[in-house]
Amino acid sequence: MTDQPHSSPETQAARTLLTAAAVRERSHKLLAAGLEGRLRHFTVDLSRLDACADAVVTTIREAYPSLDIPFHARWRHFSAGGHGRWDAVMHGAPWESTGDMARSAFDLAIVSVLLDAGAGPQWRYREGRTDETYARSEGLAVASFDMFVSGAFSSRPEDPFRVDADVLMALTPEDLAQGFQVSADNPLVGLEGRAALLNRLGRVVATNPDIFGQVDDPRPGGLVDVIVAGAEGDAVKATAILEALLAHLGPIWPGRITLGGVDLGDTWRHPLVEAPDVTKGLIPFHKLSQWLSYSLIEPLEWAGYTVTDINGLTGLPEYRNGGLFLDTGVIALKNPEDAGVAHAVDSQLVVEWRALTVALLDRIADPIRARLRLTAETFPLAKVLEGGTWATGRRLAKEKRGDGSPPLNVISDGTVF
Repeated sequence: MTDQPHSSPETQAARTLLTAAAVRERSHKLLAAGLEGRLRHFTVDLSRLDACADAVVTTIREAYPSLDIPFHARWRHFSAGGHGRWDAVMHGAPWESTGDMARSAFDLAIVSVLLDAGAGPQWRYREGRTDETYARSEGLAVASFDMFVSGAFSSRPEDPFRVDADVLMALTPEDLAQGFQVSADNPLVGLEGRAALLNRLGRVVATNPDIFGQVDDPRPGGLVDVIVAGAEGDAVKATAILEALLAHLGPIWPGRITLGGVDLGDTWRHPLVEAPDVTKGLIPFHKLSQWLSYSLIEPLEWAGYTVTDINGLTGLPEYRNGGLFLDTGVIALKNPEDAGVAHAVDSQLVVEWRALTVALLDRIADPIRARLRLTAETFPLAKVLEGGTWATGRRLAKEKRGDGSPPLNVISDGTVF
């Protein structure tokens, strides 16, 4: 990302936090503190990492015996139940160019990922066309997909497969509740927060037509044109996808920490994070933005681009990956009673848990690759996550707690986990 002319040292320092490299570097600093026994809430036992890697490899071999593993991305959830929902759209949509297709795919992925915070244990979605019922991430994906293909986000009746800024700005919690089949008996956590996030997305897109409306009316998918403008030949860096998202969608996140006029998004405070400038004590995670970056790789590939530096992104600090390390004893609570109470997302405990998750995903990737006889190039972190750590975290949660809940309870506002 280039610095704006005459930006202050504070602004320049703030922008360094809008990178995957900053997420990785600062998370590893907190892991180092954990290994030295200096974290307030967690101990770390790397001798348990091998058994944890074994558990992940077991999951991978069961789910993907051929080891042909796709990326960890929203597109996996769109094929929940083995149904090729997006494939059907690809074959039937009246797009005139690969650019049109990519903008539509970006529209869907961006909106669906932004709606993909924890759904809560009770919520379910029944899909009309298959009569199947889905929960959690798959349910949120199928519900948002159904809204998308029905034209719920489009302002053009003749072109349903799009998301328009004006529709997002006008979207109400009631609209979302209807699309997601929410009722008193089927509550969805954070409904208002989700609607407000889409409203903010609409405002940011509408007020930046030079970014989001270069080829079409302002729409989230207009980000395609920004990203491919920076391609070298047909190569796009995965880290450039993230940096574009953080630069242009930063203002959609609820007002948290700003520094030098820069919205830092999913960035939090921890006293042990050292830095030589005003970013001291701050640690970024950018979880939803990175999940979205992973989810935008395939649309770019479908449009003919090669996405490089996929390992430049980090693992995702959310409760399935974090739960994996707690449930296998790689990390442990210093105070076991902390497992029985709910924790605010900005609490030191949750910040430590998320930082350890990012750093330990880096540490476990190599033992997993070694067992599978694969390299970092052929088996990037995006496949380790999908194969993988996320699925194993979910499996162990179900085995240890019948309802599949995570080992720690985080109070989410619908925009972080």
